[in-house]
Amino acid sequence: MTGISWARVPGSRTAERWLTRTGCRRVLAVVPHMTAGTRLADVLPLLEADARVQIAFTTPDGPDTWPGVDEYLRRSGGLVLPWHQASRMRFDLALASSHVGIDELEAPVLVLPHGTGGIRSRVSPHGTGIAGHPRDLLVRDGRVVPEAMVFAHEDDARRMCRAFPEAASRVVVAGDVCYDRIRASMPLRLRYRDSAGIEAHRKLVMISSTWSPHSLFGGNLDLITRLASVLRGPEYRVMVALHPLTWSAHGTRQVRAWLAEALEAGIRLLPPEEGWRAALVASDCVIGDHGSVTQYAAGLGKPVLLNPGSVLDVRKGSLADLLWKSASVLDPARSLRGQVDELITGGPRRTAIEKRITSMPGEAAARLREEIYRILAMPEPDRPAEVTPVPLLTREWPER
Repeated sequence: MTGISWARVPGSRTAERWLTRTGCRRVLAVVPHMTAGTRLADVLPLLEADARVQIAFTTPDGPDTWPGVDEYLRRSGGLVLPWHQASRMRFDLALASSHVGIDELEAPVLVLPHGTGGIRSRVSPHGTGIAGHPRDLLVRDGRVVPEAMVFAHEDDARRMCRAFPEAASRVVVAGDVCYDRIRASMPLRLRYRDSAGIEAHRKLVMISSTWSPHSLFGGNLDLITRLASVLRGPEYRVMVALHPLTWSAHGTRQVRAWLAEALEAGIRLLPPEEGWRAALVASDCVIGDHGSVTQYAAGLGKPVLLNPGSVLDVRKGSLADLLWKSASVLDPARSLRGQVDELITGGPRRTAIEKRITSMPGEAAARLREEIYRILAMPEPDRPAEVTPVPLLTREWPER
């Protein structure tokens, strides 16, 4: 490694004499893309205030990298290590929401899901369909790489154990902390609406798109522009949430250019890091596809209208498949405005998805923290693990 510098951080060869706090357990957050980063952002508050713990961040090197990750980590204010250093240091725990690079780490790794459900929502010619757990990344040289693999639902955990019996002892059912935080925010809905500038007489329509060619944004981009046009006026406000990988793959400038007409018509384009959850809480209905945001919306009982073309990418047996069997699908031959009006008038709708997102509603924070401290071999803090509401979406929140 001659000629490659190391940052002076806890655990590095040259840092100990310069540290103010010593003897901390070292935890590494592995962030290959923004989607993983936003998921880990829900988990890190469970331990980062502990004075016995020091957290660092890193992005794996490789032939393929996602633009924008370094900038995202810098904005977070975390201690960021170059991969060549992070992969050669020892850590007491590594937190990941992806398998990218974890086999190169000298640390017990806890892998979290970065979406809903234990079966991938979209059809893929590769892998087993178990979300986020491809076998070639799970097992290396005959050993199971993760120390623990977290699932939100018992059914997903059982499916994993059947597919990979050698990893059964590493499976942990801990619920969905992202979903729990949204649910905890729902009683404060009026506060979220007021903070976002949604007047009482207005209906907030949220448009959500995952990534992929069959997503709403990928296969039916014009729908956003048409909705912005027909819902323009004093009765409606439209907010659009796009998957972080859409921003990373195409770039902010290009995304905004593609949506220029809709932006001119008054839509609010939400940033990929945060904001979609607050909009979901405040919304009166959601128009979406097979992505996690639409599934969360259905689980919360929000009226949902689905982009018809996205069904071509729905994997049988997944949460998205269940969504398609229970939610309304947009009819291109009918009035858009009329369908939105009908959707909102119909009010909240409870579906089977509510019980399939998590088998432990409200328990994710406590169960995740218990598992984290088990791996760290430390007693948990005395204070309870709290499920905190999601951040408010304010009028001044920077838009993309």
